[in-house]
Amino acid sequence: MLKFFNSLFGRVVIALVAGIVIGALFPHFAQSLRPLGDGFLKLIKMVIGPIVFCVVVSGMAHAGDLKKVGRVGLKAVVYFEIMTTIALVIGAVLAYVTRPGVGMNIDIHSLDAGSLATYTEHAKSLKDTAGFLLKIIPDTAIDAFAKGDILQILVFSVLVGSALSLLGPRAKLVNSLIDELAQVFFRVMSFIIKLAPLGVLGAIAFTTGTYGVASLKQLGMLVIVFYASCIVFVAVVLGIVMRLAGFSIFKLIRYLREELSIVLGTASSDAVLPQIMRKLEWMGVKDSTVGLVIPTGYSFNLDGFSIYLTLAVIFIAQATNTPLSTHDLIVVVLVSLITSKGAHGIPGSAIVILAATLSAIPAIPVLGLVLILPVDWFVGIARALTNLIGNCVATVVVGVWENDIDKARARRVLNLDSEYRFVPTRTDLDDEAGPVNPAHAV
Repeated sequence: MLKFFNSLFGRVVIALVAGIVIGALFPHFAQSLRPLGDGFLKLIKMVIGPIVFCVVVSGMAHAGDLKKVGRVGLKAVVYFEIMTTIALVIGAVLAYVTRPGVGMNIDIHSLDAGSLATYTEHAKSLKDTAGFLLKIIPDTAIDAFAKGDILQILVFSVLVGSALSLLGPRAKLVNSLIDELAQVFFRVMSFIIKLAPLGVLGAIAFTTGTYGVASLKQLGMLVIVFYASCIVFVAVVLGIVMRLAGFSIFKLIRYLREELSIVLGTASSDAVLPQIMRKLEWMGVKDSTVGLVIPTGYSFNLDGFSIYLTLAVIFIAQATNTPLSTHDLIVVVLVSLITSKGAHGIPGSAIVILAATLSAIPAIPVLGLVLILPVDWFVGIARALTNLIGNCVATVVVGVWENDIDKARARRVLNLDSEYRFVPTRTDLDDEAGPVNPAHAV
């Protein structure tokens, strides 16, 4: 029991429970705790860009063969598209089977269009493929980091990594500098992540105080169906994929329980990106594969978001009594395959991408998005959890596909072998992890 209370996972769980209690008993005070959650996420976002840059560039530079990097990237993208398509179909099928919006009989003219103004403005650049492609190219390299746009940072990082790889020995000093910078930013992240319990406390207390305890369990059929969809996707689809790769999805989830608990409280997978990458490396996946697949997956492999995309679109159609043809459904899936790639890093990303998707399907009223605004934060929890698990599975699969994973080590790590207990960083010997065994270091 003492071990549980001393662990990050234990402290986050305690903060989660405390936040719900505070929100239920002292709602006004709980609402004032919002800055704790917002501040924690801002601290995380502050270093995400530099970490992604350092990891991607270092991984590509040390990979040596650009053909291998391109092969890994291509396999990752193929896998992402297959999983995204499956997720979109699952969302659509469950929406039709459960029919969460049927019976609402919403008059579209009675909805407040003003609450959507901010989101539809962001959606304008995502209406078409050309707009999306232009969006991922930063105006300047500095601008990408200033805005914290992961996709733009990724484009710049791939170019720099490719250049360093081609320069070979002549870029040795630059490679060394980037490696050292990565260690610095990982250490900064290790400081920030210790504040996770405070961030979770603030976020969950604010939400409970604002919407009430009842809102945590009675968010309507849409939320219930979405959570069920995510569970089915993770347990069945990703479970089968992991089994084919030779591992257990449930053991992977247990291994990542601390990170998942942080996402549960903050509804953001950004908060654990660096830690997830280090854990996958520790598990035995080659660092160059982790460095390429995970950051790319944050923009291209949004399984939870994809499920929600089709589910929400059909829910709005059902709620507003809008008939959908087979053609409309096919358009929804095809358009979603493109628009979903622009989700990461956009304020209110789910609403923004939904607006961009609906703008391509005139039959469904975009104004219907007002219906799902009140529950967006709650479904965001399951979205973030599913996205994160999906990206970790993708990294393992690509690692197996490329023979870039030590399977024996991975099994021992997932079985929680005491000799292979995860150490947060290669140099960080804090009180939550034992000393690094050089024989087991990645």
